[in-house]
Amino acid sequence: MRFLIRRLLAAAVLVFAATSGAMLLAQLAPGDYAAQFGRTPAEIAAERHRLGLDRPIGEQYAHWLTRTLTLDLGESFQYQQPVLDLVRARAANTAVLAAVALALATAIGIPWGIFTGSRAGPAARLLRGLSLLLLSVPPLISSLVLLTIAARTGWLPVSGMGGASHLVLPSVALALPIAAMLERLQAQSIGDALRRPAIAAARARGIPEARLIRRHAWRQSLAPLLAVYGAIAGSLFSGSFAVEIVTSRPGLAELMRQALMSRDTYLVAGCAAAGALFLAIALLAADIAHALADPRAAAGIAP
Repeated sequence: MRFLIRRLLAAAVLVFAATSGAMLLAQLAPGDYAAQFGRTPAEIAAERHRLGLDRPIGEQYAHWLTRTLTLDLGESFQYQQPVLDLVRARAANTAVLAAVALALATAIGIPWGIFTGSRAGPAARLLRGLSLLLLSVPPLISSLVLLTIAARTGWLPVSGMGGASHLVLPSVALALPIAAMLERLQAQSIGDALRRPAIAAARARGIPEARLIRRHAWRQSLAPLLAVYGAIAGSLFSGSFAVEIVTSRPGLAELMRQALMSRDTYLVAGCAAAGALFLAIALLAADIAHALADPRAAAGIAP
């Protein structure tokens, strides 16, 4: 319970720090929402007063912070709608994309890493080289390549929202480098597990190699992987912005871009809060899974 409380507090601090930082940076940047439409000085002053932008930054932040305690993230200057409603709808689109990409990356990367980490030979070397290649290609580049292929072949929709076919291109672009990263981590972890004395003793007892890998070494290799899985998942949920923009998917990326371009302060903070919340939930889930796989982690004891 103490372990869980510590992790929940850490998650709350992460969300608070990221949201407050985004809010303050948006306020400190030159210019504001009221000054971007070519109005006269008198009109700009009146608009700033109406939106509360003429008050000191500390007062604006304190007012915003008080409202957030009741989950009121303010109203978007650009859309004139509650920020929470706007962010909730777009965050759901981003969450679906990230969840599909994470499931795909896990289904590919874990078996891939088990194979390359437990075997030698040309096939394993080839797959290790492929993972290094995919790691060096950012999702932005892979999404552009897949977008070009889809546009020329007509096999898949190239942009927008729709059925499951619209998820294929962006989810694959996001999943490929994550799968390669999981392959590297899993290969290293299972290779270390296979060199442990307990595995050597089990091998000496005549346990078949396939069963040894599947039922013994892989379980022992889970703890190091779970220790970083949350960070990987969180970065995927909050880092799909480039792919969403390239594929014109209406998620948090486009909303954040519009908020930054228009200096919509409350909307910038709301988008940052959603991204930080994704990361905090992923880290919390991974910490709990890590503690279940290795109780020493919850007790703060080094393996």
